[in-house]
Amino acid sequence: MENNAREFITVVSGLPRSGTSMAMRMLEAGGMPILTDRIRRPDDDNPKGYYEFERVKRLKEDKAWLPDAVGKAVKIISFLLPELPHTHSCRIVFLRRAMPEVLASQRHMLIRRGESAEADDDAQMAQVYAKHLKQVEAWIAAQPWVQALYLEHRAIIDHPAAAATAMNAFLGGGLDAAAMAASVDATLYRQRA
Repeated sequence: MENNAREFITVVSGLPRSGTSMAMRMLEAGGMPILTDRIRRPDDDNPKGYYEFERVKRLKEDKAWLPDAVGKAVKIISFLLPELPHTHSCRIVFLRRAMPEVLASQRHMLIRRGESAEADDDAQMAQVYAKHLKQVEAWIAAQPWVQALYLEHRAIIDHPAAAATAMNAFLGGGLDAAAMAASVDATLYRQRA
């Protein structure tokens, strides 16, 4: 399938620090056009880039950009998925990561930025995130215009070729799965459970 023949929006989603930038990088390496403005520059926490599009943060108020996302991949944090309108078919590549790793990665990022990051908050955040994930997965399942592929962060790191093949098939084929797999940098897997 030609990339421009995709009549849907490819959404890469998950909790913060769950591997969404890695998945976006894979899609880009595979030849899929991506929707990013590169305003947020690479840093020590995401040395290969964040792959964000600032207008996504205002999805509740601003949906005018969505037609431009058809045939492309865009990163939308899981908390914003219910703001997607029913006007476009979406295929969501949803990243899951072990909760202790998500929390450790967030804490490490906050410490690096000089912000407060108390480990005591982890239990509360884990509960909030677990509840949110149940809600968003139920929302995804209830939307007839949405299809989802759930991938585990660790499985992508350990078996990038299998993950790339699954993503390519889910998105209709035509991507370079070998290039996708080669883009996975296991050295960036720094916060392990």
